[in-house]
Amino acid sequence: MMLRYLGSTKNLAGCVGGLVGLGLYLTGVVGSIWPVVVIALYAVGALLAPPEKVRLLPDTSGELRASLQTLVSSVSSQASRMPASTVDTVRRIAEVLHDLLAQPARLSADPDLQHSVVRLVRTDLPLSVETFLNLPWWFASRRAGASEELVAQLGLLEAETHRIAERFYSADVDRQADHTRYLRDRDA
Repeated sequence: MMLRYLGSTKNLAGCVGGLVGLGLYLTGVVGSIWPVVVIALYAVGALLAPPEKVRLLPDTSGELRASLQTLVSSVSSQASRMPASTVDTVRRIAEVLHDLLAQPARLSADPDLQHSVVRLVRTDLPLSVETFLNLPWWFASRRAGASEELVAQLGLLEAETHRIAERFYSADVDRQADHTRYLRDRDA
């Protein structure tokens, strides 16, 4: 707790205030009451500094990976009720999302990207599959529109997953391209 405070914004702002008080003493602005001035300016700096950022949501990437694995297992166990190739599509989507969730620090560095991944794992993918599987099997098998809707939804979700992955790995791709240019220029 004490070490955390030493590196906090409040302590740093207080130290700046204290240094200003010390500077006032060294320039002769304040006399023998300089310790009181230093303490007062430290307190003012510490009180006026913004508080540390609060993180209300803990790292949930492990929880999300477990949810994703449960979803894939559930879909696999219901494969006979699912339209052809949709089980594989769910697996492909889950594989990409699992790779993204394996790097929680990097994912949390981009809140928009993190929100997109969480929305896919917690809402979009389960809702598509659950809605289809909650239809009576005889109804879903007789009505072609239900199967087509699921295939279309999973296609859209797979495309979105790949767009998210491209954003996530864009810096790596740029770094690799830069290294290729460097190697080509070095040989020239």
